[in-house]
Formats: sequence, C-alpha cells, structure tokens
Amino acid sequence: MKSGANGAESRELIRWEHFPHGADIGIRGIGQSPGEAFENAALALTAAITDPGQVDAQTGISVECNAPDLELLLVDWLNTLIYEMATRHMLFCKFNVVLRGTQELTAQALGEIIDISRHRPAVEIKGATYTGLHVGQRDDGMWIAQCVVDV
Repeated sequence: MKSGANGAESRELIRWEHFPHGADIGIRGIGQSPGEAFENAALALTAAITDPGQVDAQTGISVECNAPDLELLLVDWLNTLIYEMATRHMLFCKFNVVLRGTQELTAQALGEIIDISRHRPAVEIKGATYTGLHVGQRDDGMWIAQCVVDV
C-alpha cells in the first residue's frame, strides 16, 4: 500500500493512501473534516499518476459539484478533476475544498501543465467508480473519503 504523509515531527500523519483492487487503484483521503478528506483523496488521485511533490502549484482552476449525498459528491469531485486533467493536460498538487452541507462542493485546484519527462505519468485514470465508495467518520474522529479509480 502506498501512502503520503505530512509532518515535520517523528510521527507522520497519513493524509492519503492507495489500496489494492485488482487491475484498478483504490484511493483514500484522510482528514479532520469531510472537506479535508476530499482534498486528500484528490491528492491520492494525483499520486496514482505521479509524485505530487513533483507538481508545481502554478495555475489554479475553480470547480463546483453537486450531488445528492457525500459519497456521490466524492465521485463527482474526482471525476471533475479527471476531466480537467485530461482536457487541460494538467496535474494538480494542491486543493482547497469547501463543502456546503452534504450536497455542494466548491474548490480550487492548483497545478501545472504535464511535463512527460519530469512527471513521468504512471497511468491514465479513466474515472472514479462506485466500487469501494465510502465517506464517513472513523472511530478516532478522522474522516475518510475513498473509492476505486479505473485505470
């Protein structure tokens, strides 16, 4: 399992991770709020393609999504990012998500145009799926937002 952490202390906080699922990739964002978990799920999405640390936050785009509940909102959010990556030929490394209730999301995604030689994309993500889809709070109070993406 591949995971990403943030922390200067000896204990690192896991923000995102990948989990195995056949030929596809499970992505999971972890955060102190649903919005932070969505941000980190998006970071896990980028990490399935390339090392997010190699992506510069040069250009920002705005995103809006609506769905009947948090789980479907996660799928819409990730699929919107996948669409933006494909049509703009970009990778994103930084996200600022604002959730209004459980049905509306507005966000900023920061990144740059793909540089094949520097980013060395490992896969092309076709879409977020309902497989393994879950958004919820764990017993420790942290939120997770996860699904499987089709590669």
